[in-house]
Amino acid sequence: MRRSLAPSQMAKRVKREEDDPEWTEERSPDRKALTSLMTSQMTSLMTSQMTSPSSAKDHEHFIASILSRPFKVPIANYSGPLGLRALGLKRGGPRRALHDPFAEGALVLYTPPQLSAHQQLHADKDKMEVHVVVDPLLANVLRPHQREGVRFLWQCVCGRRVAGSYGCIMADDMGLGKTLQCIALLWTLLRQSPTGKPHIQTAIVVSPSSLVRNWYNEVVKWLGSRVNPQAIDGGSKADIDAQISRFLSQRGVRVATPLLIISYETFRLHATALHRGSVGLIICDEGHRLKNADNQTYQALNAMKAQGRVLISGTPIQNDLLEYFSLVHFVNAGILGTATDFKKRFETPILKSRDADASDKERAAGAEKLTELITIVNRCLIRRTSDILSKYLPEKVEQVVCCRLTPLQTRLYEHFLQQNNPVEKLQDEKINVSSLSSITTLKKLCNHPALVYDKCVSGERGFRGALDLFPSSFDPRCPQPQLSGKMLVLDLILAFTKSTTSDKVVLVSNYTQTLDLLEVLFRNRKYTYVRLDGAMSIKKRAKMVERFNRPDSGDFIFMLSSKAGGCGLNLIGANRLVMFDPDWNPANDEQAMARVWRDGQKKSCFIYRLLSTGTIEEKILQRQSHKKGLSSAVVDQKGPSSATGEAQAEVQAEVQADTLFSLGELRELFSLNQNTVSDTHERLKCRRCVNGAQVQRPPLDADCNSSLAHWHHTTQRKHLSDHVLKMSWEPAVSFVFHQQAHIKD
Repeated sequence: MRRSLAPSQMAKRVKREEDDPEWTEERSPDRKALTSLMTSQMTSLMTSQMTSPSSAKDHEHFIASILSRPFKVPIANYSGPLGLRALGLKRGGPRRALHDPFAEGALVLYTPPQLSAHQQLHADKDKMEVHVVVDPLLANVLRPHQREGVRFLWQCVCGRRVAGSYGCIMADDMGLGKTLQCIALLWTLLRQSPTGKPHIQTAIVVSPSSLVRNWYNEVVKWLGSRVNPQAIDGGSKADIDAQISRFLSQRGVRVATPLLIISYETFRLHATALHRGSVGLIICDEGHRLKNADNQTYQALNAMKAQGRVLISGTPIQNDLLEYFSLVHFVNAGILGTATDFKKRFETPILKSRDADASDKERAAGAEKLTELITIVNRCLIRRTSDILSKYLPEKVEQVVCCRLTPLQTRLYEHFLQQNNPVEKLQDEKINVSSLSSITTLKKLCNHPALVYDKCVSGERGFRGALDLFPSSFDPRCPQPQLSGKMLVLDLILAFTKSTTSDKVVLVSNYTQTLDLLEVLFRNRKYTYVRLDGAMSIKKRAKMVERFNRPDSGDFIFMLSSKAGGCGLNLIGANRLVMFDPDWNPANDEQAMARVWRDGQKKSCFIYRLLSTGTIEEKILQRQSHKKGLSSAVVDQKGPSSATGEAQAEVQAEVQADTLFSLGELRELFSLNQNTVSDTHERLKCRRCVNGAQVQRPPLDADCNSSLAHWHHTTQRKHLSDHVLKMSWEPAVSFVFHQQAHIKD
């Protein structure tokens, strides 16, 4: 019970203490000290009054002088609330929120329950909850969708959305500010909670090695000296283990280094040291790396003692539903049962319903299970698409450009298929090692004949006698663009971009061998360029990106290996991007294409996806379409049922086309369709074309995220809006899918 320290009340307690010995024994020595001090002050006051003048005027003057004195706490050496604690007393009044919850623009994550006057009177002030408010430093720069994201993350990590679960997946599209949202969450958890104390003391961010320094820079950018992050991006094993040990051994409410930033590879290699301690939160950036629950990285991270888990991935489904299960299981174990349970309960019926030969009963059962899966996962997954950036980002034009093979490429392609006959090697509808090698060879041939020249010289299987097909003037060290349809189109795009615009270009390829060849071409054309691949150190990458993005930089082309820098990099210094070859995983291509069209970009963006007509590259695009359709249905909750009229029929036609690329149809990979302008367009069985010409417009709500069946497409340059591609049409372009997004009124 709190007791008044007013002189009148102290005097009463002094008298009671003299009259009641038992009461005196219950008083602490500190209370007696206070009582003695107050008695002394009262005696002094009475003495001064007796010696003061007795006239009414003098008395009033004396009282006025007493009342005019500033209030002084009658406790020796008092220095605020800590002075009370030093005397064993508790601070008066309820707890207070760290930031004002009623300020304009305040982002309140938690509001304590309202208490009646009676409840407030009897409530324990030291146990009353307080508001949790995001620091205005961050709240004032968060966009509406980011404020919603921070609130969702906080509710999940604090176990307020799923009972007994403390994890979530942030599956926002690229460019929506996932890093900033996680920094706001992290800073809030480190400083406050409804109890008035920090929710966590330490946290770990795990990211690809190329993004470790980027995370460090982002934390410093937004929080400055308020947080002292530690980034581990190199060093000996002993040194790294020592740094980890120091980090995990920290104790207290406010530790010196509350945040550790580390790469997936380093985490796996030093898992033993990391498992000796625990942290309050672990954030996994580019979390689709954990899609395989059987790999060592997944197991090392899953064994970490961390109650709160956040997984960041703009593409949570890359290939199949079992990968999706692995990610959900990592953040909230058991929410979907075991892997076996998941396959039987969800994966099998959903995939059956998407088969072209599925019965009505199977389709209905699959739709029911899909709805059930979405309902469960949506409690711990937040997904927003790039559509919400329309007011912040410029227009984007995405174009899938089908390029005819040159006569040399066609002869080599047919020669390889006839001699190697990879179809015979396909057993049990599965691709073996030999078939994988054949796929890689065909993809390189689509890029340029020079990439298979060594195989022709050595007479490898599939290329015996093929050396005679090359012109006598052929030099593999000096690329001739006219020998490759895609390289010829690229050469024209770069030339017209350089001569008619002030734009910069990002060029992405899956093969460093292809980049080597293109580098020679750029030197011959005297283009200024920079190159980023796996051989470059992390520190050099950051400096290169920073230099390229400067407006006064003279670099025209940024060459990028998709495996080394396909995610996380901000290359808004360029506004044109060329994907020179496709990847089997649509998420890899989408990550790479998002390097230029992202927050901070001011110019209209043009994306070119180059494909060799009728070849394995179109089959890869079609397979991508199937995987994206599955992801759209599960993650974005889109599908045939969301469309109406003709749009619904088109989506259904596309679903049926996609199912042609199950494992049983992989044999079609090893074929060449020379009599088509686009094998993909033929398989979509487009209902909007008559005699190969588009006569009906796509649905009004179609954008770059829609299926190719809803894109504009053309066999003539006049229908294009991009003047650079118009001028680059002849002689190699055969067909173009094109779609615009975020068109300004």
